[in-house]
Amino acid sequence: MTEPMTFDFGPQARIVAALAAGVPDDRLTDRTPCPAYAVGDLLSHLAGLAVAFRDAARKDLGPTTDTAPGPAVPALPAHWREEVPRILDELAEAWRDPAAWSGMTRAGGVHLPGDVAAAVAADELVVHGWDLARSTGQDYVPDQAALHASHAFLLAAAADADRGGGIFGPVVPVPQDAPLLARTVGLSGRDPAWTPPSAPQSP
Repeated sequence: MTEPMTFDFGPQARIVAALAAGVPDDRLTDRTPCPAYAVGDLLSHLAGLAVAFRDAARKDLGPTTDTAPGPAVPALPAHWREEVPRILDELAEAWRDPAAWSGMTRAGGVHLPGDVAAAVAADELVVHGWDLARSTGQDYVPDQAALHASHAFLLAAAADADRGGGIFGPVVPVPQDAPLLARTVGLSGRDPAWTPPSAPQSP
């Protein structure tokens, strides 16, 4: 039986935690590449998915792994600056257990193999890391192992989807010689050229 390819979530988790730490309080209502999410919503979503995929890795199945994502985003916790990095660190630690990558688990109410859940988690951290960086004007260089896992996952998902649909929206065509991050972002349904809308000018 072939062992699943594994990698350390720690570097990407730390990158996302650093991006969260770099968000000023007055940017929480700013728009993001996710039309339904402001920056604060995105941070709340990241915290929730980190809990879900932490517990999926632990095979600690219950409400955090069995609830499908809904349109409503939970309110950002009051102490999110402490909670987000802690939860991301716990996610990374959970995936360091080789048992997390084998057997079956659940996430978002979906049964899936452990290594597939890991690929989904990597994709969430890479793509939403880009969302957060782009919407708050921060530099972003994702961990290469997580980026490659995200790209492979999205490439397979787009190939399987009807009409070339992406995980988060229709695939945005990106030149094949573009950087891997841009191609990954395009596969997710985002425009790699997205920039925050300009603030309204005073009359």
